Amino acid sequence: MINVGNFFELQIWISFVLCLIYFSFGFTPIDNYLIDCGSFTNTSVDNRVFVSDNSSSIHLFTQQNISANISFSSISSNSNYSALYHTARIFTGPSTYSFPIKQKGRHWIRLHFFPFLYEIYNMSSAKFSVSTQSFTLIREYQSGNNGSLVKEYSLNITSDKLAVTFTPLANSFAFLNAIEFFSLPDELIPQGATTIGSQNGYQNLQKQALETVVRVNMGNQVVSPQTDPLWRLWVADDAFLAHNGLAKFVSNVESVNFTGEKPTEQIAPADVYGTATMLNSEQNPHTNANVTWIFHVDSGFEYLVRFHFCDISNASQPYLFNVYINTWYASHDFNLQNFTTKTKGAPFYMDFIIRVSDSHKLSVSVGPSTTVESYPTAFLNGLEIMKINNSRGSFDVLESESNFSTSSKIRVSLIVGLAAGLFFSIVLVSVLFLLCRRRKKLAQIDHMKAEDKFAMNGGGVTAIFSSTKTGYRFPFVVIREATDNFNESLVIGVGGFGKVYKGVLRDETMVAVKRGGSQSHQGLAEFRTEIEMLSQFRHRHLVSLIGYCDEQDEMIIIYEYMENGTLKDHLYGSNFPSLSWRQRLDVCIGSARGLHYLHTGSTKAIIHRDVKSANILLDANFMAKVADFGLSKTGPDLDQTHVSTAVRGSFGYLDPEYLTRQKLTEKSDVYSFGVVMLEVLCGRPVIDPSLPREEMDLVEWASKCQKSGHLGDIVDPKINNQIKPESLKKFGETAEKCLARCGLDRPSMGDVLWNLEYALQLQGNEEKCSPNGEIPLQTNLVNQSHTTMSISEFSMGGMHDLAGISMSKVFAQMVQEETRESY
Repeated sequence: MINVGNFFELQIWISFVLCLIYFSFGFTPIDNYLIDCGSFTNTSVDNRVFVSDNSSSIHLFTQQNISANISFSSISSNSNYSALYHTARIFTGPSTYSFPIKQKGRHWIRLHFFPFLYEIYNMSSAKFSVSTQSFTLIREYQSGNNGSLVKEYSLNITSDKLAVTFTPLANSFAFLNAIEFFSLPDELIPQGATTIGSQNGYQNLQKQALETVVRVNMGNQVVSPQTDPLWRLWVADDAFLAHNGLAKFVSNVESVNFTGEKPTEQIAPADVYGTATMLNSEQNPHTNANVTWIFHVDSGFEYLVRFHFCDISNASQPYLFNVYINTWYASHDFNLQNFTTKTKGAPFYMDFIIRVSDSHKLSVSVGPSTTVESYPTAFLNGLEIMKINNSRGSFDVLESESNFSTSSKIRVSLIVGLAAGLFFSIVLVSVLFLLCRRRKKLAQIDHMKAEDKFAMNGGGVTAIFSSTKTGYRFPFVVIREATDNFNESLVIGVGGFGKVYKGVLRDETMVAVKRGGSQSHQGLAEFRTEIEMLSQFRHRHLVSLIGYCDEQDEMIIIYEYMENGTLKDHLYGSNFPSLSWRQRLDVCIGSARGLHYLHTGSTKAIIHRDVKSANILLDANFMAKVADFGLSKTGPDLDQTHVSTAVRGSFGYLDPEYLTRQKLTEKSDVYSFGVVMLEVLCGRPVIDPSLPREEMDLVEWASKCQKSGHLGDIVDPKINNQIKPESLKKFGETAEKCLARCGLDRPSMGDVLWNLEYALQLQGNEEKCSPNGEIPLQTNLVNQSHTTMSISEFSMGGMHDLAGISMSKVFAQMVQEETRESY
């Protein structure tokens, strides 16, 4: 009789021999574990043998598990892995597969899920997490009843083993159909890549894990795992194309020429490099559009995007085109021959990293270069998108559980209590000192009230009163408690300085907490600037500073919480409700008031230098407040016309005069605000590479429409039937003046504010329904106070809060006069 243990060892040896035979024709991984979970026999799939996890050689540590089986007839035969989905391993308690590691470095782990009903276990309703020693791969599995699911991850293994743990959630269970775990070629995953977006640079990936989001073969052809040396599935690109009519599919696999140098077929097979999707310009030699693919992704993560290129055409001249990710250039005037030593048919790939912060979409585009005069073209052969783990080592947006246990929270509370007691006497002395100075420092009244409030509630806040340029210094432990230890689920925004978290202080005050990156000299300068600027000014249309923290190399700024996010969120790129035309006018007016106050509220003007829709926030009543003063600059002296400084700001919003001559004035903010006005009117990004070339740049496109008298044609369809022609005309003329090429030709922010108030008066008080028939959100009307002022008083640009001022009577008179003149 054959010993069962020896029998399994014989099976494994046979499987190993079969794998060697197959791998002799391709890549041979040093570590190679293929497991058919829940099966009592081995299973062959595409000349690879998946070993039963009932084998004694498989290290499975579990409290309790069950082998589940399903009849073959219930499984789709179209699946590449259908033979693996006859069985599953069900875990009713925490369970771990342990894999010994022979070769350290990058490995792939593929988890196969195919839910089916087995006795009392309906796998479609299973809820569980999957993790390794360092990463959370799945926070909460949800099948969605969509058949089979394969989750693929790339991990850089530096230890002697990998443990993959399945943990059922309360009153549920876990399951798995199969696992693939094998080492990868060294060149497959880069050590780092160039970052594009708000901050360009280079990011190291050696300590990061990657999750494959999508792997696409252009040319509208599927490449199956059987024909890929690393058993990858490449799906066809047709389903992702934004405009199918702009593209054509080509194929010429025979022309692919792997020269023996990088890349090899392990990067991508010839079937990928031998097909392409191209811009169809044959019928029109002046085609002016991009080919765009759109993918749904999780916001709040960074993504590694890999482009695959191979010239499989017979063209004598090299192609020259642009490559975009979202609205950013990945490559300008890309020439493939520069990277392939002019070898015909030689493949090439390039990697980029981009953060997706405020949308669930990632778009990739290729379009013609402006230097090509006739029959422009652009092409792409393949694309891979991989999600990079977040700061908590997780890939899941459902990662919302606090990493503080109950006992940890108790310890934090004790620490906060001790800190409050320790600083109590200092706070009392500080408050007395503040009360003595309050008569001389009227501008600090709001700050003093805030300090009294925090002191009485035991918030652990220590005020620094030695300088009027500082806010209130919070202990780091208080901020960590308010943000649940900077829980990723509380992230409400990401900018160049860092992430912004929603927080709740101990007195239940809602706050926004902006946490900068440590050890950044550039970040430190912005940190200081923002605190100093916000400490000097108090205005209802500027976001209020609550405090800051500079402990433990942290750079944290705490603001009032703005419930309705950014203006950009309500215009495009998110699921936020759209604003009505009247609301948009109110937002523009409020923002203009805030900027006007910056420009005129002190001896020297304050130039914001980064005015954009993402830096205009909306409170619970949709009142606009200007935010993010990290780049702000004090204006020129009275005997100077400008400030000479390095160009800083956001692409698309930069004043051309400032960009070319490095001369900064208040009119630079006016230009940027003009761009925001166009975003408000058109409801689209400043740069949109998915549109035809003449429409890509919003400023150029709107200027052409304005000059030709067709501005109404590009108004956001959501508000098109709400705008009165006279209001649109005044708004468009004001934006046009703001966008004058020469700063001297632009109006002041006071003049802009005046014209916006006029456009609001021209609009009148009635509010039309939105295109879908719904009544727009309640508008936060500007004329909250009925105080009036003269034109001369307004022109002086009062130094105090202008937000409560209404000029209804003034504009009513102006409207009457203009009406009389028009007849």
